[in-house]
Amino acid sequence: MVILFDRFNLPEDIYEVIFATKQQIIVAKLLIEMIKGNGGEINKTEMSLFATKLHEGSLITDLIEEEPYKGKKVKVSYNKRQFYDRILTPMKSMGLIDYDLYKKTYKISDHFNKEMIRIGLLWLKEMRKPAKKS
Repeated sequence: MVILFDRFNLPEDIYEVIFATKQQIIVAKLLIEMIKGNGGEINKTEMSLFATKLHEGSLITDLIEEEPYKGKKVKVSYNKRQFYDRILTPMKSMGLIDYDLYKKTYKISDHFNKEMIRIGLLWLKEMRKPAKKS
């Protein structure tokens, strides 16, 4: 996944930096809230139930902070395959969520922060390289 941002117009919300659409932002926030609500870790079955509820449009929440939904109970619908392809897989690959193969659980991770620091260090290394002679 490629993150493009304008440092002069950086949004306050990390989800707006990472995801392209409002719907993706809402679903990603709901996922993280659901994981937080379960002690920061959920199993495969719980993830599948979350994705299925989204797919069926039976996920009801009042956690959406954007107008006109703020403070209201809203049914959220999102295709199950797109959830895995556009929300969960990118969150895993960026280090926002970890999957433990042995316990078969998903948990919130700080790897994203560590990788952003590493990327900054890579840029510093590139800046300090001498110019190549042609």
